[in-house]
Formats: sequence, structure tokens, C-alpha cells
Amino acid sequence: MSEIKKRILLLLAHPSQHRSEVNIPLFETAKAIEGVTAVDLYGEYPTFDIDIEQEQQRLVDHDIIIFQFPLYWYSTPAMLKEWQDLVLEYGFAYGTDGEQLKGKPFLCALTAGGKEEAYQTQGYNHFTIRQLLAPLEQTASLTGMHYLPPLALFGARTASEDDRMDAHRRKWRRLLKALVEDRVDLDMASGLGKLNHSLDQIILGD
Repeated sequence: MSEIKKRILLLLAHPSQHRSEVNIPLFETAKAIEGVTAVDLYGEYPTFDIDIEQEQQRLVDHDIIIFQFPLYWYSTPAMLKEWQDLVLEYGFAYGTDGEQLKGKPFLCALTAGGKEEAYQTQGYNHFTIRQLLAPLEQTASLTGMHYLPPLALFGARTASEDDRMDAHRRKWRRLLKALVEDRVDLDMASGLGKLNHSLDQIILGD
């Protein structure tokens, strides 16, 4: 059994889970890893009545924070925005005495419908995936978290039929286990545009 050195809080936000061919399998993969607390925000808060104290305590109790979501109009689904608006309060996450998140690594595990080449400065979407997540990166900066670039699955709508899901699930599982075991070079990872093709470089001791 691997040693748990870091505890991960994984927050899934997916409003159409009955249609999900990618995010739910990835969520189930994460749930099976010791050291990962996997929370389905839409399942837990179907009326958006978020328990702020519970969510803040979860953040305090964990070492690494991950948002998992499908990219909706270049941003997060509504639940995850609501969660940020309510939970990341002044005096808790930032501002006077707001240091509860300071130093915790933070990253996004997302799926995007478009192909990878569309998320380039010269591509269809005009911006890289890291650039599109700039509001989350700045949120991490303001709250003192250690921002890591995203792990993204592009072309998600056809990932299953193109037989790309198994490879991505293995990559996802490998990253989560390495994070739990504190075997990720965070400084090296921070400078990347995305984590997709760099796990061999940032994961130590495989």
C-alpha cells in the first residue's frame, strides 16, 4: 500500500452527469485512490444551497485542491462558480487572517469538446487552455495557493469512440497517486502550459 503523504480534495462539478462519458469514469477512478476525497457538488447540493462551513472545513483538512469539470463557455459550470463565490470568503481564503489555503497546490482536471490544436493562440479559440483559466490562476494567487497548470482531455465528445479514454484514465490515476505520495515536482510543473504531455518530467520516483 502506498504511503499517504498528502490528502487531495477533488471537487467535481458536472450538471449533466447522465450524459457524461468522460467525467464520471474519471471521477470513479479518483474515488478508488486512497488519500483522495472525491465530492460531487451537484449531487451534494442539488438546490445550490452550499454548506459554507462544511466546504471550508474540507479545504482546511486537505493538502491539495483539484477542480474537475467540463469546460463550459471557456469557464467552469455554474455550481463551481457559486462554490467559489460563497466558500472563498474574506478572512478565510484571503484578506486579514485569510491564510487557510496558503501553500496548498491547486489544479484543474477538465474536459473540452474542442481538439487540442483549437486551444492555441493561432487556433480556433485564440487562447491556450492555461490562458482561458486565468481567473482561476489569479484566484489561486490571491489565496496563496500554488497553482499548477491543468490536466485536460481535449476532444472529449469522441474520446470513448476514439479509444482515448483508457490512456487518459491511466494518466489521471498516475498523477493523483503521485500527488498523494508527494512525488510531483511542483516548481517544474508550475511553468508548464498544461500537464498532459509532461508527467514523465514532473513525477519523481516512478
